Amino acid sequence: MRAPLTRRLAGFGTTIFTEMTRLAQEHGAINLAQGFPDFDGPDFVKDAAKAAIDAGQNQYARMTGLPALNQALARRYQHHYGLSFDTDREIVVTSGCTEAIFAAIAGICDVGDEVILFQPYYDSYRASVCMAGAIPKVVTLWPPDGTQGWHFDAQQLERAFSERTRAILLNSPHNPTGKVFTRQELELIAQLCRKYNVICISDEVYEHLVYTGVHIPMATLLPELTITLSSLGKSFSLTGWKVGWACAPAPLAAAVRSAHQFITFATATPFQVAAAVAVAAPDDFFVQLQREYRERRDYLTGVLQEVGLEVWEPEGTYFTCASLRGTGYTDDFAFAKHLIAHGVATIPPSAFYEQPELGRGYVRFAFCKRRETLEAAAERLRAWRKL
Repeated sequence: MRAPLTRRLAGFGTTIFTEMTRLAQEHGAINLAQGFPDFDGPDFVKDAAKAAIDAGQNQYARMTGLPALNQALARRYQHHYGLSFDTDREIVVTSGCTEAIFAAIAGICDVGDEVILFQPYYDSYRASVCMAGAIPKVVTLWPPDGTQGWHFDAQQLERAFSERTRAILLNSPHNPTGKVFTRQELELIAQLCRKYNVICISDEVYEHLVYTGVHIPMATLLPELTITLSSLGKSFSLTGWKVGWACAPAPLAAAVRSAHQFITFATATPFQVAAAVAVAAPDDFFVQLQREYRERRDYLTGVLQEVGLEVWEPEGTYFTCASLRGTGYTDDFAFAKHLIAHGVATIPPSAFYEQPELGRGYVRFAFCKRRETLEAAAERLRAWRKL
């Protein structure tokens, strides 16, 4: 019998998030592995979804997104970044950013096209590239070395571009490292994209979670070749709603739309109604969001340093990475399983590398948790360190 799993997906297995969450449940560990909040989103957004359900807005939405949400997104990008998007031709609402990533790659890539990825990468990136029949080309982000934060070799990046390159997938702020790409780095990427006529798929889901520097949307530097992706989940703590979007010049948005219509076709109607309310939130909401996450970041990084871990303080996102130096471990999976047995779950990031050995020297902690959760984790980490 022919193997049931396609060669394009062979080797991917179960995602590391599923695996570590399963182990956390098995050991009763506090889950600082998977990046979802253990607190609820804002009442004004939830109330809008409930009202939409009660008002009978429960049938298929327009394939490209409810007009109210597309209009709210256009106003949002104009207000925050000075970007202009046509609500009908240049915005596509998707079922989470993960679908937007897949739809963007499937919509623009032919079999054999090359797509540049920065490793470590969110694991769906490489899977999406391979499912499209495209070929991943990897550029490494190197850990902080005392003189600079997470960084890439500009020459390696330039060598990755060629006439075969169709797209580069950018994530800033970056998961799992917490890196915020600088203007200089983004300008280099934009320059190379123009030189080789390469599309930049820019995953910006952590755009409002920046603590050092500022978030610069790639579309402000490369408007004609950028597909901007984001979602409701990270900024509004509603990851289970799976509302995302892609914004791009009309020809690129049409490519995303062509794939989207055959993947999910439409995203949940009442959640789109509520998303329109959410993205219209006043600036004070995002200022407070950043302040609360900065406090969580500072607390957890302080605890990790207290128990003897070398922490690479994140510039953005809600993740922090800690080196294994001084722990007696050189393998991230072995250390993660060891720590789970002592009550705290983390993510071993070697799963996010084409060459796993490059990621074995550190682990990733999520701090998108209630203060009580982080304090309980802190007590377990202190008890572990005393052993």
